[in-house]
Amino acid sequence: MKNTISQRVADFLKNFPPFSFLHQKDLEKLSEQISIVYKDKDAVIFAENDKTHDSFYVVHKGAVALKKSPKNTVLDMCDEGDIFGLRPLLAQENYIMEAVAYEETILYAVPIAVFKPYALENRNVGNFLIESYASNTRNPYSDIHKDKLYGDDLLHENHHSERDSFDLQPIKYSKKIVTCSPSTTARDIAKIMTKNKVGAILIVDEMLPIGIITDKDLRNKIVTGDYSILTTAETIMTKPVITYPKKMTVTEAQMAMMKSNISYLCLTKDGTTNTKAVGILSKHDVMVALGNNPAVLIKALKRTKKAKEIKPIRARIMQLLQGYLDQNIPMTLISKIITELNEACITRVIEISLEKMSSPPPVKFAWLALGSQGRSEQMLHTDQDNAIVYENVSDVFKEETKIYFLKFATLVNKGLFEIGYDYCPAEMMASNPKWCMSLDEWKNQVHHWITNPGKNEVLLSFIFFDYSLTYGDAAITNELSDFIFENVKANPIFYVHLVSGALQSPSPTGFFRQFLVEQDGANKDHFDIKRRALMPLTDAARVLILSHSIKGISNTAERFEKLADLEPNNRELYLSCSYSFKALLKFRTKQGLLHNDSGQFIALETLSKMEKIKLKRTFKTIKELQELISVRFNVSNLV
Repeated sequence: MKNTISQRVADFLKNFPPFSFLHQKDLEKLSEQISIVYKDKDAVIFAENDKTHDSFYVVHKGAVALKKSPKNTVLDMCDEGDIFGLRPLLAQENYIMEAVAYEETILYAVPIAVFKPYALENRNVGNFLIESYASNTRNPYSDIHKDKLYGDDLLHENHHSERDSFDLQPIKYSKKIVTCSPSTTARDIAKIMTKNKVGAILIVDEMLPIGIITDKDLRNKIVTGDYSILTTAETIMTKPVITYPKKMTVTEAQMAMMKSNISYLCLTKDGTTNTKAVGILSKHDVMVALGNNPAVLIKALKRTKKAKEIKPIRARIMQLLQGYLDQNIPMTLISKIITELNEACITRVIEISLEKMSSPPPVKFAWLALGSQGRSEQMLHTDQDNAIVYENVSDVFKEETKIYFLKFATLVNKGLFEIGYDYCPAEMMASNPKWCMSLDEWKNQVHHWITNPGKNEVLLSFIFFDYSLTYGDAAITNELSDFIFENVKANPIFYVHLVSGALQSPSPTGFFRQFLVEQDGANKDHFDIKRRALMPLTDAARVLILSHSIKGISNTAERFEKLADLEPNNRELYLSCSYSFKALLKFRTKQGLLHNDSGQFIALETLSKMEKIKLKRTFKTIKELQELISVRFNVSNLV
């Protein structure tokens, strides 16, 4: 005859992680050892600095507040299905917080000695427990949580091996390196390459690579008669040689070749020309290892003649994205690959649009990606946010130059719409005269935003300060970036306005840990993951990185990782912010692919308990981060 009480316990626990990972028989056996504990409102379950109990707890009914002295601050609220009190399972230390019944509460006490074998044998169980424990200390990747249960690898984002995806495996390269000196003649080089049956030869000086000569170079420069067969290597070699570290994935190698339009990569000890070459990688080597992959998609993009031909390629990019997510590839790597592919799509639209113009651009220009695309965080089909900045011209040519670039931008924006990027409702696009200006005009605009920081100016600054160069002249954007940093530095009050704007993002949860949802409109009762979770992290990272005058890093997660190096005292918080942002971005991307939309608004009833727990875990950093920037920039004194 079955124990009806333990059966009810098992029936309840099987709906919640980590118990949902257990086999039914194991769960039923475990449930026979679980105790049921009743607590009145305000009853203390354990106090701060108490010796740890021999059980951890699951909330069956009611709620438990986790508090921390000296102000008795509520750090967390545990409701139905939540677990707490994990310290005895993972650390031989006293409790670091107090657990109090927030209302009448029924708990299940799970004996550590009985449960630990399941955690050791079942990786999913152990992983969930470690993350739950670490989340109460803010950063699941903190060094102090390493080597628990399974060891180091469990805590890293990429513990799902990149080998799950073949094109993300390490590339196999040739260690057979053929070299010659700068004074070697073309005739001798041809003989050496023929003898060794290689398609490229490295030119070295004191064992360091300074150039490369390929079969193609010999055909184009020697066989054509442009140079004598006695011409020396230093005259016809391609320099500087493009080098990379030997630890490259198949995809990274192919993307590098496509990006620089080369057929060979030189691999060195540290990835630079300052160390000895350790290998040569040819396009053939890579193609042998590849099937349909990102580089193949880029090659298909280069063959397109019309913008509409790009749309089916973008659909394949989304399929690739889904595949990477299904394989649990680290979000950092996914973002880099999808960003490269998206930029390649946009670049091709720009190139096609330039071909349609009756004349080439009158002056140098730069096409800027703004917002999430500028931050390399745009995974799904979203609105366009872009701008053009072009070289200054004299008053005589000012109007015709403006007309040219507006016409060009209109073609590009139309082409982007055709491949799946909706027009921006606020018209923050290069075809709008306000977003298509000369360098001096942009400087005047930015100066106005910084010195007159009203609500709209701050909003526009948020969008514009995350730009990245998609196509065109880098010198123009560098000059504009320098100007922005100089102006911000000269007007420190602007930081306060930026912080004030950053703090406007609504909270993800209410006091009792409920998700705060939209109250009206088309998305009523849906959770806005963009405004309530991603934007607070993005806005804070922008302000903090600006305050350090760090240029060239626009990605939110990378900004936090840089901040962790710049501010060691806040390292744990910043690394937690980086982790949380990547987790939230991954979650939004999955939701967007699932529902074929932007993933911004989430119907909470469609989420499992574990998904809600994981989401809530990422929210823990937002409040502390907003408190940090509020105090640092003295927002309370803003008049």
